[in-house]
Amino acid sequence: MFFSIIIPLYNRPQEIKELLESLTQQTYTSFEVLVVEDGSKHDAKAIVEGFKNQLDIHYFYKENAGQGFARNYGFERAKGDYFIFFDSDCIIPHNYLELLRDHFYQEYLDAYGGPDEAHSSFTAVQKAISYGMTSFLTTGGIRSKQKNAGGKFHPRSFNMGISREVWEKTGGFKLTRMGEDMDLSIRIHQMGFKIALVPEAKVYHKRRTSFKQFWKQIHSFGRTRVDLFLRYPDTLKAVHLLPVAFTAFLILVFILNLFSISLAALGNLLLLLYIMLIFFDSLFKNKSLNVAFLSIIASFIQLTAYGFGFVQDYCKRVLLKQDINNQY
Repeated sequence: MFFSIIIPLYNRPQEIKELLESLTQQTYTSFEVLVVEDGSKHDAKAIVEGFKNQLDIHYFYKENAGQGFARNYGFERAKGDYFIFFDSDCIIPHNYLELLRDHFYQEYLDAYGGPDEAHSSFTAVQKAISYGMTSFLTTGGIRSKQKNAGGKFHPRSFNMGISREVWEKTGGFKLTRMGEDMDLSIRIHQMGFKIALVPEAKVYHKRRTSFKQFWKQIHSFGRTRVDLFLRYPDTLKAVHLLPVAFTAFLILVFILNLFSISLAALGNLLLLLYIMLIFFDSLFKNKSLNVAFLSIIASFIQLTAYGFGFVQDYCKRVLLKQDINNQY
């Protein structure tokens, strides 16, 4: 099987080098790499060309239109039997493609997604963010599960692949920015293709480098869920409302404490228990007091930023029927 790895890139030349270095170490070598620069002001052409003696690599520059359409641009130029796309802030384990090929020998999939985790080289903040996005103590825990409270498994574009047939039948991405991967996954399911999680096909995903960036990203995820609800009403599940419920609970506890209402003690106790669960679970997994502490912040951001984003767009687009142009 010949794989085409497609990487959209926008003003992140500092990230692509580490990703490409990890691809040079793959134990399965039947693949090409297509880097699609999406109108970047700070391009990575020189970095990419530095790998021409180590990889079958191709660099393209196009006008900015978002990562979804950048991937489509790569699909149209790819030679592979199967298209894989990574985010530029990922590091790929050396046996990723070999494990994927072996999985396809046992069980072929028309589309797949893989999990992510933190690499040992990540900063404490990045490890904490990874914890918040993957822990069962937050809604991030459903993202790398085949069967979950969110319904069918939907791959995410930081670690996802589709067959050439799927691309030809679906036309690739119809949305260009936030939610484009979920939209594509939903359409793949609707067309009856076989789509599943490949647990062994993991990547190390840096995500955001600061809590401020992380808040902005997760807030847009909450807004995106409303957009998907309007497009596909049956995809909204109870689990998607948990961040809203948690955010409302935090506000309620704050009000109870502000006015010294007796129920405040119960609310404070529940919050303390939740905080302790996060701290000790992260400490067990990361073996770091610093990361464990930061994981509390990351988990609260993961829930509240999503909750506020969801409520914001639900009120505007569903309750008030405003036709707004989502700029994520």
